[in-house]
Amino acid sequence: MRRVIILGAGGRDFHIFNTLYRSNKDVEVVCFTATQIPGIDKRVFPSALAGERYPKGIPIYSEEELPQLIKKFKADEAVFAYSDVSYEYIEEKRRLVEGAGAKFILPDLKKSMLSASKPVVAVCAVRTGAGKSPTSRRVVRILREGGVSVVVIRHPMPYGDLEKGRVQ
Repeated sequence: MRRVIILGAGGRDFHIFNTLYRSNKDVEVVCFTATQIPGIDKRVFPSALAGERYPKGIPIYSEEELPQLIKKFKADEAVFAYSDVSYEYIEEKRRLVEGAGAKFILPDLKKSMLSASKPVVAVCAVRTGAGKSPTSRRVVRILREGGVSVVVIRHPMPYGDLEKGRVQ
């Protein structure tokens, strides 16, 4: 069984876990790391969200501890699961992970996508704070005014109580 650390910022990492690793019996996710958003580390991704394979949940640590975490958990792989960064930053993380003895993984984007039987409007941006939420609200309002039934889906977010925020 491969032991995996998922590097994240409290969002895409949770989505990658849910789509690629949650039900994968060949993998044990030993922890998440957190960066960018303060206060995420020292928390636990709850068992109610992680599933029956993780009855104690999955701990979240500061990404500054990554080399020590690779050794502590005897991690085989570290999965890079956040965005808004340069290629140089990704390369820096790759060198750090490989230098600590684990394989650096970029997740398969196609396998992490949700399937949909209806048309999809995706609102994306190149950085945090670029206006995705207000743009999404405006798009929803326009579609609803046009008589279209709309559902909004976003990846899990780290703010507040993770379990209570499972559906927003």
